[in-house]
Amino acid sequence: MTTAVIVAAGSGSRMGEEGNKLFLKVNNLPIVGHAWKIFDLHPDIDEVVLVIREDASFEFENLASEISPIKPYSFAFGGSERQDSVRNGIRAASENCEIVAIHDGARPCVDPETVSNAISAAKEYGASVSATKIVDTIKLSDGHARISQNIDRTHLWSVQTPQVFKITTILEAMEAVDAQHASVTDDTAACELIGQPVILIESKRPNPKVTTSADLPFIQFLLQG
Repeated sequence: MTTAVIVAAGSGSRMGEEGNKLFLKVNNLPIVGHAWKIFDLHPDIDEVVLVIREDASFEFENLASEISPIKPYSFAFGGSERQDSVRNGIRAASENCEIVAIHDGARPCVDPETVSNAISAAKEYGASVSATKIVDTIKLSDGHARISQNIDRTHLWSVQTPQVFKITTILEAMEAVDAQHASVTDDTAACELIGQPVILIESKRPNPKVTTSADLPFIQFLLQG
């Protein structure tokens, strides 16, 4: 059984908007609604867990009525840090869950094929992550807005979501995070603590995250396409 955990408990403070950025409408549906529908309709997903803020329960219930999900779904409440929210989402998964696909609610354009490839790799290797190769020239700063070093981009990737794991693997990694009092902003970073290899799955299509209002026109363009 494969569970999608959609992390949608952030504050969206960088949007400069009042309210929850995930409920800004693009193509007549809130941003998080697009993400939910992708996993709800995906043939490799059996259930969806949405990790939400406690004060957003009413909004998400209304969203469920709007999109009429076909897969079982449930809500979990977010924690003080992203890693706490992810843990709460995994704990809310069915007891039969074997694979968990963790996805940002602010990424509404993920390609279903990428999701399938990431799930297949996680089943075989234990962990995978969607990502894109870095194509820009990368420079290291000296901390004072001056270039100190050119970085070889040959082996550099920008990781995205979904990040997919055998549930036993990610739970072990999270235990290591707790034991070492570590803070991780990315679920694959937890895997480094237990020596778990993570397979990179190249996203063939743009999979941007909505961070500021400047991202919205591009997101709308992608969703229309």
